[in-house]
Amino acid sequence: MKTKLYFFVFILAFSFINCSKETKALFIPEQDDTTQPTDTIPNPDTNTSANNLGTTVLNNSKVYDGYTLFTSHKNTYLIDNCGSLIHEWNSTYLPGNSVYLLDDGSILRAGKIDNPDLDYAGIGGIAEIINWDNEVTWSYQFSTETFTQHHDIFPMPNGNILVLIAEKKTNQEVLDSGRNPELLSETNLYNEYIIEVTPIGTSEINEVWKWSYWDHLVQNFDDTKTNFSSSIKDPYKLDLNFLSQDNNTDIDWLHVNSIQYNERLDQILISAQGINELHIIDHSTTTAQAQTDTGGQSGKGGDFIYRYGNTAAYGEGDLTDLKLFRQHYPNWVLDTNKIILYNNGNGRPEGAYSTVDIINPPMTSNREYTLTNNTYGPLNLDWTYIDPVDPINFYSRILSGAQALPNGNFLVCEGLTGRFFEVTQEKETVWQYISPVQSSGTILRDDQQPEGNLTFRAIKYAVTHPAFTNKDLNSKGPIELNAAAFNCNN
Repeated sequence: MKTKLYFFVFILAFSFINCSKETKALFIPEQDDTTQPTDTIPNPDTNTSANNLGTTVLNNSKVYDGYTLFTSHKNTYLIDNCGSLIHEWNSTYLPGNSVYLLDDGSILRAGKIDNPDLDYAGIGGIAEIINWDNEVTWSYQFSTETFTQHHDIFPMPNGNILVLIAEKKTNQEVLDSGRNPELLSETNLYNEYIIEVTPIGTSEINEVWKWSYWDHLVQNFDDTKTNFSSSIKDPYKLDLNFLSQDNNTDIDWLHVNSIQYNERLDQILISAQGINELHIIDHSTTTAQAQTDTGGQSGKGGDFIYRYGNTAAYGEGDLTDLKLFRQHYPNWVLDTNKIILYNNGNGRPEGAYSTVDIINPPMTSNREYTLTNNTYGPLNLDWTYIDPVDPINFYSRILSGAQALPNGNFLVCEGLTGRFFEVTQEKETVWQYISPVQSSGTILRDDQQPEGNLTFRAIKYAVTHPAFTNKDLNSKGPIELNAAAFNCNN
């Protein structure tokens, strides 16, 4: 039924390319990747409706008590579990793409600005802080003829901001680094790097840290280059000439779509969707150390300290060992070392369907990630979600995300359909919301089909989050027009 309901959204998506402060411990039972719900009988405590939009499933006794944040077109919305609008922030920019809630009730939002020099899917270019009263208190453009912010930014606990940057390397720079010219569909190649900045005043920054993929390359094509190695079986560096399973020679070969920071570990988690891998780097380094393979608490400088998803990327195994399929939004599971991610399933050999996966990276008591036979595990998933009726009912080839919640549930954003839903560890759906906001900014009526309501990501925040202190949290009613009745009490 869901496939029919959203058929036209998949067509529209081809033009849109790739683009809780609580820290309660979460127990996730060990399960294999074939685990299915054992009980699909409807829960009598769960209210459901035939509405096309807004909240369509709600179990008040099991859903996490929080507000969900998402951005679409030029607006950012905060909704409650009933689907009522609690607050709205407005920008003059289209998404560029992530948005986060800050402790004072402001949002940190990436915006999209035109850049005729860079054709990058998921391009942004500007970061803004917009307060609860819809005033822009700080903004900065990360956009020139050679680089641009894209996809993600991240608010750090110390008030700084991590910014994800795509940088166009010249053909000479690419060849000087040992790229095989036969593996270039264009003369240039995008590098990806991360900077940490301190916002200054209303429109300035101070850059305090930087890390770049380009400093950690290895290749076995050109032995005249300093990064040459006869063996590319190096789990700590990036093979400049590795191509993903579809032999992607595109200029945007890495297509990083997410960066997340863990203060407890002082590490950054990166999603390199273009090569079906996630990477973890040490943030405790200086900028100088981050350019090398020594220094920091890991002793590895800016080299990878963990990677997962595609062992073929460092010369181990082959593409049949692939674990990730164009993943989005890997992030840490609360205060554990586990990682949750939306595994889109784009290119999955078994068929086109999505999963939400949790992995538990092998780690010593000294917080060192361990290798087995020169590869990083785990071999098996800690927990996974697939559609309980038919896997193909749950699929978004781009966008999307998943988040572990303090009560043990998981929030899922199926990006292409604009569907947010919350499931328990037993995979019972206890909340579902269909966004009525199209990427054009049009607000749909409830009697309309949810088409064109693409959503990059959704994040849920506890009702006790400091952002909501002394704020007007009264319901403003549903976002969708001509909203149908829904019983929010059970």
